[in-house]
Amino acid sequence: MQKVAIGENAADVTFDGVSKIYGTNSIAVDNISFNVKAGNLVTLLGPSGCGKTTTLRMIAGLEAVTKGKIFIGGEDVTDQPASERDVSMVFQSYALFPHKTVFENVCYGLVYSGFSKSNAEEKANSGLDLVGLKQLKDRYPSELSGGQQQRVAVARALVLEPQVLLFDEPLSNLDAKLRRSVRDEIRELQTRLSLTVVYVTHDQEEALAVSDEIIVMETGTIAQTGNPRSLYEQPESLFVANFVGDTNILPCIVEQKNPSSKIIKIADFTTQCENTDLKVGTGSALIRPEHVNLNRNVSKTDLQGTITKATYVGSKMEYTVTTNVGNIFVIKNSNENEFSEGQLVSIELPTDKLRIFNK
Repeated sequence: MQKVAIGENAADVTFDGVSKIYGTNSIAVDNISFNVKAGNLVTLLGPSGCGKTTTLRMIAGLEAVTKGKIFIGGEDVTDQPASERDVSMVFQSYALFPHKTVFENVCYGLVYSGFSKSNAEEKANSGLDLVGLKQLKDRYPSELSGGQQQRVAVARALVLEPQVLLFDEPLSNLDAKLRRSVRDEIRELQTRLSLTVVYVTHDQEEALAVSDEIIVMETGTIAQTGNPRSLYEQPESLFVANFVGDTNILPCIVEQKNPSSKIIKIADFTTQCENTDLKVGTGSALIRPEHVNLNRNVSKTDLQGTITKATYVGSKMEYTVTTNVGNIFVIKNSNENEFSEGQLVSIELPTDKLRIFNK
């Protein structure tokens, strides 16, 4: 094999109407289509059982496709076995050999793939250097921290110079602080080496932090695809709004003002919305916790509530405000205009931050 820079092999991945059905009627993935551009990191995000890991395993060739086609680098790989696909996977459990050293673990796949011993050792050293573990090459997995073990697994996958690198919940076994550090390392490596990465997680913050694009999955289908900012700020359904970040969903009434605008009523709060697609009737109003404003000056024309919980969490305060339309969760900087439990407040919902969904 000609020696190339890691990432030079990066290829796009295309799903064309792919389904995975177990038995006669257990549908794990239902007619999904998407494209992962070469050199991008795309995350499959969703709750347990939504089909994201099954989708990842179909890319790897570890699950057979029931219907549809999968292409890697323009080549139809639908019926190719896993051994013939130019992909590498980093598993949730790391899957390191406990009786082999770090260096031997990284070399293993290279030797198995037919590289000479000298080439395998050269590539293994380069891979460990990339993830900052060259100095620990003679240690065994049991002598490493969880984060170090994960980096060994990444190095082992990288040295094979795959067209596509797959991550299956790679950070789920790490504590919160280490998870943040390792996710940043994975993103930095992916960007620096121009790798094509498909990344599976159920952690919304993790997905928002590492992705070029996110595919949100719901019961085997694609609920919405977009970049992190568009998914967070412009969710297209209540499911996406609920799953991607914290949100408040409040009952509202939509009334017609004129042909081009609607009136939105949330209890005593009324605002105008320039959305001709909204139907008159009941609906749901969505607003993120950081966009809600609280005021000490209480007005009868405003939505009112009582602070029932005020929690200091370092750089921010988290408030639960009880109102006649349910509890509203609010996040504010901890040094700005703080409120106390039991305090009566007016609640301002900026119109430009509201998203309205019909029932």
